[in-house]
Amino acid sequence: MIIVLKPGATEEQINHIVEKLKGFGLQIHMSKGEERTIIGAIGDERVLANQPLEIFPGVEKVMPILQPFKLVSREFKKEDTIIEFENGIKIGGKKIHVMAGPCAIESKELLIQIAEDVKAAGASFIRGGAFKPRTSPYTFQGLGEEGLKYLSEAKKKTGLLVITEVMDPRDIELILPYTDIIQIGTRNMQNFRLLTEVGGYDKPVLLKRGLSATIKEFLMSAEYIMAKGNTKVMLCERGIRTFETYTRNTLDLSAIPVIKKLSHLPVIVDPSHGVGKWDLVAPMAKAAVAAGADGLIIEVHPNPEEAFSDGEQSLKPKAFKELMKELKEIAKAVGREL
Repeated sequence: MIIVLKPGATEEQINHIVEKLKGFGLQIHMSKGEERTIIGAIGDERVLANQPLEIFPGVEKVMPILQPFKLVSREFKKEDTIIEFENGIKIGGKKIHVMAGPCAIESKELLIQIAEDVKAAGASFIRGGAFKPRTSPYTFQGLGEEGLKYLSEAKKKTGLLVITEVMDPRDIELILPYTDIIQIGTRNMQNFRLLTEVGGYDKPVLLKRGLSATIKEFLMSAEYIMAKGNTKVMLCERGIRTFETYTRNTLDLSAIPVIKKLSHLPVIVDPSHGVGKWDLVAPMAKAAVAAGADGLIIEVHPNPEEAFSDGEQSLKPKAFKELMKELKEIAKAVGREL
């Protein structure tokens, strides 16, 4: 439930309410605005059945959170969440940020080359998989820690922030020093142990939608992360599995306004995995920006035919540079920046 305090509620009154709620075993999440303080009490609200919180000093009103995803919901937090990074980059505000790079890290030289290319085109993040979840156990699985070190080198040379995927809770401590965003891939969207573990760290998380996940299931997975205390969550639409076979997946762009209606979290779109064909990436990226996405994650590779993973959906640097120019115009048309 949400407890809205009166303007001018004292610290003593706030602390009294918080201690009372904690005594009932509820998790407390506080938001202090310019005029009002809002307290979110998360847990089994039945313990408060006989506790009229409205009579507590300083309380203006008490409202239930109707959605099953509490912390993620727009009911809990009306304003958009903005995630700020060490270099001043903010995701969730007016400016749209692009994450770009190869699907899998193949070598230090190639990664740095790609990082320099996407930086010159206007990207803010370098993406690359050091640990790769693959459908077949016989295909390339990533370079592991060696790949993470290459990401670190690319960051030092270009200033780009890093996003990379974690697949196993045992690898979180290894990955944390090398990355600015932890990516949870589509196959792990409902790996609740992994979600709970990353929720215990103060590190931004990009959570990708599962292959056949409903939006409700998607948001409930984000709730697992936030329930452990990590509020820096971004939601990534990357296509869902439908009866259509021409594209790799069906990119659900309607998910952007739906999620923004239901949740305060930033929405990122992955058109590369959404369509699986390089020539369809650009139009879907443009459509995503027009629909309100806060960012894009795009695969880029100078030699897609030789890529270790997902070459068929990777843009060459020249095509990526052209796309970035076009995206700036679309962003401007919808009142955003890129």
